[in-house]
Amino acid sequence: MTAHTVTAYDQELKALENAIARMGGLAEQQLRLVLSAVTEADPEKAIKVIAGDQVIDAVQREVEEMTVQLIARRQPVAVDLRVVLGALRIASDLERIGDLAKSTAKRLAQFDEKAWLSPMTRSLTAIGDLAALQLKTVLDAYSQRNLDQALLVWNRDEEIDRQYNALFRELLTYMMEDPRTITFSAHLLFCAKNIERIGDHCTNIAEIAAYIITGEPLVENRPRADIAPVPSEG
Repeated sequence: MTAHTVTAYDQELKALENAIARMGGLAEQQLRLVLSAVTEADPEKAIKVIAGDQVIDAVQREVEEMTVQLIARRQPVAVDLRVVLGALRIASDLERIGDLAKSTAKRLAQFDEKAWLSPMTRSLTAIGDLAALQLKTVLDAYSQRNLDQALLVWNRDEEIDRQYNALFRELLTYMMEDPRTITFSAHLLFCAKNIERIGDHCTNIAEIAAYIITGEPLVENRPRADIAPVPSEG
């Protein structure tokens, strides 16, 4: 970030980026906690995710207020304007990630003990771990202004799509073989779709980070696999 004559301006920009870092850390924590709930068959962790979403929402409101104040008082241009508007957009994506983690946790919290111990529930962790890696990588790319890392996330989104499609086919087979599992499998499909959407939001953040760094939008179509038709909750 270029230093400015007015020191307070630099401090305000830094405070904005710190708020995004804090919000990103909270989103990571929520996603990791919901995945931990799955791997440890721990519904109490899912309940903690539901309760923790309001903290992310509060930081988003803080970011919105900071960006309004910066634009009104400093009238940023060029890279500064990209940083301010980029922070606003990233905050929106992080808030959606938090919402998707909460929606997943709500469904998991309804599972009985048999469902928690099902191998199908554990199948969520593969796609979830990749989404968590995407989120960590893209937040690092943003904070470090690392274009290569941002592009890595942008290009890796297709792998989440492939894993989601594999899980979709697996669950479809499961339902066809035993109709008694349809309700449980439908819940899992929504959980998997939520995680796939988290991957999409990570890719959005990668695009914003790349724009902040270069001043140029990514004009190529995002690499992605065809997605099985399950509606998202976010």
